[in-house]
Amino acid sequence: MADAAGAEPRGTHPSLLIACALGIERFALRGRRGEPAGPVTVLRTGMGPANAERAVRNALGDDRHRDAAVIASGFCAGLVPGMSPGDLIVADETRDQRGITPCTGSAELSEALSRALPGHTVHTGPLTGSDHVVRGQERAELRTTGAVGVDMESATTLRTALETGPRPVAAVRVVVDAPEHELVRIGTVSGGTTAFRVLRAVLPVFHEWHRSLLLPRR
Repeated sequence: MADAAGAEPRGTHPSLLIACALGIERFALRGRRGEPAGPVTVLRTGMGPANAERAVRNALGDDRHRDAAVIASGFCAGLVPGMSPGDLIVADETRDQRGITPCTGSAELSEALSRALPGHTVHTGPLTGSDHVVRGQERAELRTTGAVGVDMESATTLRTALETGPRPVAAVRVVVDAPEHELVRIGTVSGGTTAFRVLRAVLPVFHEWHRSLLLPRR
């Protein structure tokens, strides 16, 4: 996989930090036995950009995670008509009012997720940030920018991760809310349940992505 702009050479990121906002996301991402395998930490940041920035900066200030690769994950709102709950979004970049953050290995992540979750559509493109839940007309307006999805933490998580030091970063989100399938609360309808099951299934792909970063270049 290609390194993000400014990332250090392979072999220098022995741990992986997966950041998510909600308790239900953390529960899914910790795996079926309740604990992630390998040098992986699943960090619950809390909702919103401010919470994400604070939690990620604090975590990466710890010696255990100082050189960690970082993935922002969890649920998101899809922006593309025809998306369904359970679709996956792999960001090739994240955007917010403070700028654009390129992601590491988005094409490879998309291919790996397609292999691991046959029958689930994987979308690759810009993931935009918001400080509030986006619905209706605002969703349509964000789509005109070229973004394929929106959430409140990914852009801040990846930008903060790179501000604390060069490292690989990625964002993978599961659509829980789409233009034709707007949800009021996660888990209240079948779409929320579907998204939870998909999020639980992505963890092995995150491990594969992380292992690839540790391999020496040929």
